[in-house]
Amino acid sequence: MSKQYLTSHTIDGAHITDIFSLAVTSTQIISASGSSSLKVHSTTDQDFPLHQTLEKAHRLGCHHIAASKNGSKLASAGFDGKVKIWAVKDDQWIEEGEIVDGNKAGEIWATALSEDGQYFASTTYDGRVNVWDNLAGRRKIREFETKGSYGMSIDLSLDGKFTASGHKNGGIYIFNNDTGRLLHSLPGQVKPIRSVAFSPGGKLLAAAGDAKVIALYDVASGEQVANLMGHGAWIFSLDWSNTGEYLLSGAFDGKAKVWSIDQRTCVATHTETDKTIWSVKWLPKIGKNEGFAIAGANRSISFYREAT
Repeated sequence: MSKQYLTSHTIDGAHITDIFSLAVTSTQIISASGSSSLKVHSTTDQDFPLHQTLEKAHRLGCHHIAASKNGSKLASAGFDGKVKIWAVKDDQWIEEGEIVDGNKAGEIWATALSEDGQYFASTTYDGRVNVWDNLAGRRKIREFETKGSYGMSIDLSLDGKFTASGHKNGGIYIFNNDTGRLLHSLPGQVKPIRSVAFSPGGKLLAAAGDAKVIALYDVASGEQVANLMGHGAWIFSLDWSNTGEYLLSGAFDGKAKVWSIDQRTCVATHTETDKTIWSVKWLPKIGKNEGFAIAGANRSISFYREAT
């Protein structure tokens, strides 16, 4: 059964360069690009008005941002190697501090925050996976080793128990944050993994990249349970819907797809542009209708809502 999503709004020229990353809270969408500022738009109004601009957040631009599910914390990673943690005060984001770990370009690449914002996880250029505790002075509490391949993607399970990372050599790892041990080294991929994402319940891990296929893994057993095929280009971004029923993906050729997890099939495809989609995110549900946002090389943010 296919689903239909209609373009509800587009913010043209949201940034002056490629938009590399999106983060979503219950009321806002935050965007990061090759320019120095982060933009915060409200998602409670159908026109998605600009709520705040974080000027000069990263002087060389920002490649990854992550928001905690509860909307209390934001993490931004810049091309200069700096990582900033932001907190909400009086409905405005303010800088709370920096993650310090050598602060060389590539020392921190992909980023993730736990649901409550307490834990921040990141990958490095040489394959390490690190976890910090924001409530303990942003102290590093875990450093996991892999086989030394560039860490291109990362995610934390909602409950904070697991960290997953995807690497340039196709490696995919799941770590247990409680024990500090490797839980699974996942099979089946030989090309770069550009996105990994835990399902809301933490039972499944989705991984995708240059193989143009989305692999689904059972987190408990480490077994691959499905391949979602249909993209014709590198896949850069994955995001699960709040219920875990659907998975959203965005690719190098400008196509965004919605996948039914029950049916293991694509139920909607949208081509807003032929330029690269760097980031896709589901939006907070309004009534019964789900929606999502996409952004990338066309420097705009496009919003879609499920047709009624």
